[in-house]
Amino acid sequence: MTLKIIGAGFGRTGTMSMKLALEQLGFGPCHHMEEVLQNREKHLPLWHDAAFGKPVDWNKAYAGYRSAVDWPTAAYWPTLADHFPDAKILLTTRSAESWVKSIKATIFQTLENPPPNPDPYDIMFGAMIEKMIKETTFGGDITNDDHLMQVFNANVAAVQASFPGDRLLVYTIGDGWEPLCAWLGVPVPDTPYPRTNNKEEFFTLLEELAQKNHQPGDSPPNT
Repeated sequence: MTLKIIGAGFGRTGTMSMKLALEQLGFGPCHHMEEVLQNREKHLPLWHDAAFGKPVDWNKAYAGYRSAVDWPTAAYWPTLADHFPDAKILLTTRSAESWVKSIKATIFQTLENPPPNPDPYDIMFGAMIEKMIKETTFGGDITNDDHLMQVFNANVAAVQASFPGDRLLVYTIGDGWEPLCAWLGVPVPDTPYPRTNNKEEFFTLLEELAQKNHQPGDSPPNT
C-alpha cells in the first residue's frame, strides 16, 4: 500500500470531514493529526524528528495509509509529492478570513493552553506542534491576522503553481461530493458529504483522546 492522495491544505480547512469522505470512498485509511494522537507511541517520535529536521523514512511514516490530509502532512507536501510521484494532490481550502477565525479558536488555543500534568508524549507533541506549525510554518507569529492570512494564501498559491493539470484538486469547504468523486473517478455516494469537527467537536475529540492516553495506573513512557 502506498499513498494515493496527499493533502496540502492546512488544518481547519475541512480536513477531518475530508478524512471521513476519503475513507468512505475507499481511499482509507487516511492519515490525519488525529492518527498521531491516537497512536502516540508509533507516530509521535517520527513526526517530532521530522519537525526538528531529522531524516524521515516517508514509506514508514505512511505505512498502511492510502491517503493523508491535515498536518503533519501539509507541512511536507513538496517533499511528499516528489517521494510519491503517482499520488494526487488535494488542496482543501476556505476563505483566509474564516480560516484565521477557526484556527485561532482551536489549534492555536492548544498551543497557548498546554495540558496540566503532561506526560512525556504530551511534551513531545507540544514541542512538535510548536516547531512544525508555529515556528516553521508561521515564523513564530500566530497572533497577527494579516500575517496568518498571508501565509495561508501563499501556501494555496504555491500548491496551485506546483501542480498544473489534473494531478491537483482544489477543494473548498462546501463543494460536496461531486468534484471530489469526479477527480477520483468514483461514484457519488447516496449519503450526505461528512460534516464534522467544528470548534465544539474539536475540543470534545481532544478531551476523549486525553482520557484515552492518560488512564489511571498507566506508567508514563520512557523518552
